Amino acid sequence: MAPPALAEDLPIVDPIPEKPITSGVALTLAEVITMPRSEPTPPVTDARLRRHARINFIGEVPDGSGRLYVPDLNSKLYLVKDGKTVDYLDVGAAVGPDFFNNRGLGSGFGFVAFHPDFARNGKFYTTHTEARGALTTKPADYNQPGTIVIQSVVTEWTATDPAAETFAGSRREMLRIGFTGFTHAIQQIDFNPTVPRHHEDYGKLYLAVGDGGRGVSSDDPQNLALPHGKLIRIDPEGRDSANGKYGIPIRNPFVGKPGAMGEIYAYGFRDPHRFSWDTLTRRLYLGSIGEHEIEAVYEVRAGDNFGWSDREGPFVFKRTDRCNLYPLPENDAQFGYTYPVAAYDHDPPPGHSCTADSGHAIVGGFVYRAKEIPELWGKYVFGDLVDGKLFYTNTHEMKRGGKLAPLYQLSLMDNAGRPMTMQDFAGDRRTDIRFGTNKAGDLFVLAKANGKIWKVTGTRPLPDVYPSLTGNLVAHYDFDHPANPAQEADRGRSGTPIDLVNGGADQRVADGAYKGSKFSLQTKQISPATAGNDDWKAGIYSADGVPTLRAFNGVRQTTVMGWVKMTGQNPSPNSNSANPDDFYGAIGIAGVLSGNSDGHAVRALLELIQVDGVMKVVALGRRIDGSASQTFAATEDWRTILPPDEWVFLAATFDFNTGKMALYKNGQALPGSYVVAGDPWGIGTGQGPYSASPTDPRGIKIGGSFPQDNREGNPCNCRFDNLMFLDRALEPWEIQSQYALTRS
Repeated sequence: MAPPALAEDLPIVDPIPEKPITSGVALTLAEVITMPRSEPTPPVTDARLRRHARINFIGEVPDGSGRLYVPDLNSKLYLVKDGKTVDYLDVGAAVGPDFFNNRGLGSGFGFVAFHPDFARNGKFYTTHTEARGALTTKPADYNQPGTIVIQSVVTEWTATDPAAETFAGSRREMLRIGFTGFTHAIQQIDFNPTVPRHHEDYGKLYLAVGDGGRGVSSDDPQNLALPHGKLIRIDPEGRDSANGKYGIPIRNPFVGKPGAMGEIYAYGFRDPHRFSWDTLTRRLYLGSIGEHEIEAVYEVRAGDNFGWSDREGPFVFKRTDRCNLYPLPENDAQFGYTYPVAAYDHDPPPGHSCTADSGHAIVGGFVYRAKEIPELWGKYVFGDLVDGKLFYTNTHEMKRGGKLAPLYQLSLMDNAGRPMTMQDFAGDRRTDIRFGTNKAGDLFVLAKANGKIWKVTGTRPLPDVYPSLTGNLVAHYDFDHPANPAQEADRGRSGTPIDLVNGGADQRVADGAYKGSKFSLQTKQISPATAGNDDWKAGIYSADGVPTLRAFNGVRQTTVMGWVKMTGQNPSPNSNSANPDDFYGAIGIAGVLSGNSDGHAVRALLELIQVDGVMKVVALGRRIDGSASQTFAATEDWRTILPPDEWVFLAATFDFNTGKMALYKNGQALPGSYVVAGDPWGIGTGQGPYSASPTDPRGIKIGGSFPQDNREGNPCNCRFDNLMFLDRALEPWEIQSQYALTRS
């Protein structure tokens, strides 16, 4: 019998199970400028390179002029002042035909760093990539083993007149590094802005050098004879390097060590993407993009080894198994690795290849030390450059050698107070965001997607929406935002107001479901014994479809959820029947109508109906207009799920692609079963993915059927608060998080 496997030999299913905590604040962004459009040359087909402008930083020229600078990977260095841009330098034109910017996400004019004494000496430094003829005519100072396909070049520029609006002067090459892959070259170069002139670190240039993509199959990041996978520090004014073009600071940790480059400051990186210093503590923080799952923030000190590619974050990475991470061994301390102070993972979606890009990558940011936004003081703000999620960690919780600091997710709002995401601001699901700052410490956010730059102008109290929901929140009603007395404004992205049918302003009652909510919606049956149209309900209807609800046109997933309280007799007497003992067979809660609905038929609905003669809480969905619906019914008695006069948070999720539905109460999944046998949605035939009919829904109904008010049906003697309609089936943890955010 084989011995039992050690824990360290078993892969970890979920490396960082803790999800980001709702931050409690939302940032407000004000647009600063839209940068000029640019394109790689020659044109490319890779959509990730076809952005409005491949801007990747914003900083302030250190000369007291107030001018901001913005580098664009496609070639140009811009100056920005008073809302206008000036072409300061075209790096690609100066370099010539070997300049390379059309393959690899970081290729082109990568970064610029102005010398802290620029006003006097006119010096600034750039990194760019070259290929083509350079590979055979311009030998690199350092090459990776293998066939070199691209080179990163560090250049010193000296402006004749530092105050001029456009560059004129000279340049000299300082360092050239060859890479065998088009990814993870030199990412950022910068000076430490926190040290005074007399300090030994003043004027020393830091270079974040990636592993060229080879770390996953080699030990290059651990090889101290190579610059790849390292943070290196050089002295532009010195000349004692191997190529005689720069100096090696005497206090670099590996100076004099046999077989090691004296330039190395720290090592063991895959893709050291962005770094910055805390201007108060002078600590250096670096955001490093992971290979399999871990996006990490490190506090960097001289001589640190961050472990790649033996480690990915605080886990073991095995080059023989790129699809898993493993626990640290019991004897890990002897290896001397330094682990992150904060990190998050990005579980690949189902069916996604573990070696393919899962669409997540950390972008390092800054510790906020400006005075204007006290709520951000001492917080390291960073994000995910792909989906645009923003995070922060508290610097006092970012401790080397300890537990990972708690991660908080920031919300965003526009000037009108509506929840937004960076995808909304950037106008694209792939945002390609970066961060920047100025001398005052103000924080800026940039997006390659639309070339815009925003300044963080303040914070607002967190809206009653969990941050991960905002990008998919099509319609949202909290009944605290009347569009007019008889209409409720939509706080979701669609801007679809709903009518408070029959009761108007009287339907808005002072009974919020949770702290911070002032009003809720009252729906009820008015005249049980009279056939008429006076029941209180809410919604919107158009026989031509509601164009603002187009997010549900051809949708693959949907969620309907919100707070519900039973406030009267349910189910209601059937006012359409002469029999006083006849009751409606359903209680309408909330749903999105189908594209051919008469006001009753739905695409996705949360309600109560009779199932085999017993009233049940159900999710009822229809994928194809006019076709059959499927129902998922909760097992538990509906009166237990929705007891009288008690606020309950209900949710229903619909996945039209897989046929999966689910129900939740107060953040917990409700056991249940499918009612209709077979395949009513028609997803077992043909070839997926499957989606709903490509028609605009005819509206939304709340508290009953027929929102156009031409017939009474299935009234709910209920109150509603914070109703949400989303174009995605939320994950269980998201529903739990939304419940936790708004529970009393």
